[in-house]
Amino acid sequence: MVTKTAAEEIPAMKENFAELFNEMFGEDQGLEGSVVKGTIVALSDDFVTIDVGLKSEGRIARREFGFNAEMKVGDQVDVFIDRYEDKDGMVVLSREKARREEAWNELEKAQANGERVTGVIFGRVKGGFTVDLSGAIAFLPGSQVDIRPVRDVGPLMGTPQPFQILKMDRARGNIVVSRRAVLEETRVEQRSELIKNLSEGQILDGVVKNITDYGAFIDLGGVDGLLHVTDIAWKRINHPSEALTIGQPVKVQIIRFNPETQRISLGMKQLETDPWAGVEQKYPVGAKLTGHVTNITDYGAFIELEQGVEGLVHVSEMSWTKKNTHPGKIISTSQEVEVMVLDVDQAKRRISLGLKQCLPNPWEAFAQTHPVGSEIEGEIRNITEFGLFIGLNGDIDGMVHLSDLSWDKAGEEAVKDYKKGDVVKAKVLDIDVEKERISLGIKQLTSDPFADATSDIKKGDVVTGVVSAIADNGIEVDINGSKGFIRKADLSRDRSEQRPERFAVGDKVDAKVTQIDAKTRKITLSIKAREIAEEKEALSEFGSTDSGASLGDILGAAIAKKEAESEKK
Repeated sequence: MVTKTAAEEIPAMKENFAELFNEMFGEDQGLEGSVVKGTIVALSDDFVTIDVGLKSEGRIARREFGFNAEMKVGDQVDVFIDRYEDKDGMVVLSREKARREEAWNELEKAQANGERVTGVIFGRVKGGFTVDLSGAIAFLPGSQVDIRPVRDVGPLMGTPQPFQILKMDRARGNIVVSRRAVLEETRVEQRSELIKNLSEGQILDGVVKNITDYGAFIDLGGVDGLLHVTDIAWKRINHPSEALTIGQPVKVQIIRFNPETQRISLGMKQLETDPWAGVEQKYPVGAKLTGHVTNITDYGAFIELEQGVEGLVHVSEMSWTKKNTHPGKIISTSQEVEVMVLDVDQAKRRISLGLKQCLPNPWEAFAQTHPVGSEIEGEIRNITEFGLFIGLNGDIDGMVHLSDLSWDKAGEEAVKDYKKGDVVKAKVLDIDVEKERISLGIKQLTSDPFADATSDIKKGDVVTGVVSAIADNGIEVDINGSKGFIRKADLSRDRSEQRPERFAVGDKVDAKVTQIDAKTRKITLSIKAREIAEEKEALSEFGSTDSGASLGDILGAAIAKKEAESEKK
């Protein structure tokens, strides 16, 4: 008998074991990791025993089916063969993995056909959410939840919803889905339908999608419309964010619609009563009202008379006296003020208001207390090329023109005698309340020396004066404190005597007054005219006698008589 060694027996044992394994499992070994149909052969509170046609049965925890699932012995179910034996020698099966495999198969078909799939958002992870797609778990990025950012996803969780598969990787078990893609497709359909039915005047419900400086974009359910800031409310709104927030539901009216460009202009205030209706009757010219300052600009301030109705107080109507002051230094925003209605233009939706008209007019008050001719006293506030500005009661100024500073000096010279801050007296010459002007005079506080000097003198009179200055073109003569002038040609009837140098300062001369000019304050005299007049008078007095005297004798006698009369004076 030949006995085999141990080394010779080992290969034989390996071959016998492989034959035995193949006999037990055959080709079934290839079923591991696949989904097969099995038959329920036993049920307990914790497990479901299933025959999948292998050498041994397998069992699945009952919770994988759901404790409320209705099952009975003999039912067929799809299960996943995880491995052939566990420690108890039973096939390890999984219902959840079977469902997952089924789901993956269906999802791959849906992706290939571009079909939507149904899933349930059930959890939150970094960057997004988890979605159950009938057993397969997918990732929903936060940006793919909705068309607009969603602050609260709570209402969406736990509810079956359609999704679009963006990416699948079965080897890694990754699925990425999008709810936004489904909504956008739906919006395109809704937009087309909505555009067909839009018309001006139509009232729609929308949601604030975006806010800009000039208005807000409203989602009308597939199409956006612009709600301009001026159409949000009748009252003044500086920025749309004062009245709207993103995501806010609003009711709007289509005020303009262009089917070609598909531009839609919306309005909210059009759904309310226009507060400007009948505004002329509510706010008649001259009425005094109380309002609130809503906005201040360089050119004035806007006053809200009622919600949606504002009037403008122009800077010129702010104050009687503060002409070059910014409105912000006179009133402040939100301040309650009394104003007067100056003008109403309902067509242009404009109301002109006055603030100063509700305060006493300082020019009227001054006119009542200081009539023309009265005297005042005040401080020189400013000196200009026109004259002096003197501060008066009521924070107003009166002006003394250069020509009203002095009787004797020119204005440019007289103004040098004054400086800013001096307290002076003046006489009220004129008050123009409408133009807000008060004319004052300083020289009028005293009598006019020229008028005094010429009060008893008239044109044609012969006066006696004293030579005060000698010039090439004539001589200057002082007559009772006023200046007279005799031109060179008027110094004598005799041309040879028409020489200014034959006179000396201090000489007395008799001359005839030929002109009195109160404006230039000058008296024009003529010795020549006096001599001619005396000659005529002498001829008239002596020429008609029969004495036989010559013309020379007559004139000599007349002259001698005049000289004698002058000496007596």
